[in-house]
Amino acid sequence: MKPDIGRTRSGLRLGYTTGSCAAAAAKAAAQMLLSGEQMEHVRLMTPKGIELYLDVECITRTAEYAECAVRKFSGDDPDVTDGLLVFARVEIEEEPEKPGRKDTESCFDEDGIIIDGGEGVGRVAKPGLEQHVGQAAINRVPRRMIGRAVNEIRRIYGFSDLLRVTISIPGGEETAKRTFNPRLGIEGGLSVLGTSGIVEPMSEKALTDTIWLEMKMLRENGHRYCYVVPGNYGTDFLRETLQADPFLAVKCSNYVGETIDDARLLGMKGILLIGHVGKFIKLAAGVMNTHSRQADCRMEVFASHAAMAGADRETVRRLMQCINTAEAIGILKERRVLKQVMETVMDRIDFYLRQRAGEELAIGAIVFSLEDGILGRTKKAEMLLQRIRGGKSGICRET
Repeated sequence: MKPDIGRTRSGLRLGYTTGSCAAAAAKAAAQMLLSGEQMEHVRLMTPKGIELYLDVECITRTAEYAECAVRKFSGDDPDVTDGLLVFARVEIEEEPEKPGRKDTESCFDEDGIIIDGGEGVGRVAKPGLEQHVGQAAINRVPRRMIGRAVNEIRRIYGFSDLLRVTISIPGGEETAKRTFNPRLGIEGGLSVLGTSGIVEPMSEKALTDTIWLEMKMLRENGHRYCYVVPGNYGTDFLRETLQADPFLAVKCSNYVGETIDDARLLGMKGILLIGHVGKFIKLAAGVMNTHSRQADCRMEVFASHAAMAGADRETVRRLMQCINTAEAIGILKERRVLKQVMETVMDRIDFYLRQRAGEELAIGAIVFSLEDGILGRTKKAEMLLQRIRGGKSGICRET
């Protein structure tokens, strides 16, 4: 029977991420290893604050390790990973001084828990992602969830030795061919993902309705200027790097054009878009829906602007062969044209944003990368940043 852990406002069923599956399976396997008892179900608290109560499947117990799986459930989200089994094997890790200890250079150490990927979990083959080349494609939040879940069990049983957790997804290599992993430089399987632990499905209309509602609420509370971010990366950058208030931000997902239209219709005075270069580089080509299925012109933008900056034919060719923006930026740094390229890129972003926004809506953008921070700003970006963060100057209460 399909679990029902909750529904969205539009009635769509929530699901849970591969990261939640991995953490729950690891917790159950750790408890079976340390207690010697069988586990048929496991509880897991997600970062979203929703507790899951999940079935444990495919249990294997030996004196050396315990292994089990949790089945992925995507709710009403059309996810290719729905129904896959996510396995976790937990075993006692040899101490560093003992001979024959397994190499951990390609693994993750989460507070004494060694985490690695097995069958069906992809490996990073290109620089620029959150993980280093050669490491399993297990994202930061799922790693933290696995570490916390397993450490909870270690504390219960007073166990202080190291444990090794290996996550595997049978069928993951074949399934990954239907994802963007190969284009991102992730080979051999799926990524273990999820920032909240919960999958919140949304139809396109429901999502754009939410954008409208968030901006409308700001507007009705007297805010005529606001930030716009695509998602969690933008929110984190806004809060941690720009020291700005994320409560004055609207999440636009991939719908940049629709968000600008909403701002105009609601009578906003100005919006400042803040986003990762991987999404916002597309704005320089006039692409206002940044989802990869709509358009992927990232390397074409980099290559053409590098050519304008004087890059030679070989550099342009290398840029066109890049898999991700981090790799492209590395080449631009190497050729010492990154600054010139981002200047012309931001000019084009400014042009297309102003074209969509019209004369009555002030608009700007800040583009960043996790490695390099701010890569570029449009002409009005600094003014809008100060206007929004300036408190009273960012609020206009109508009389």
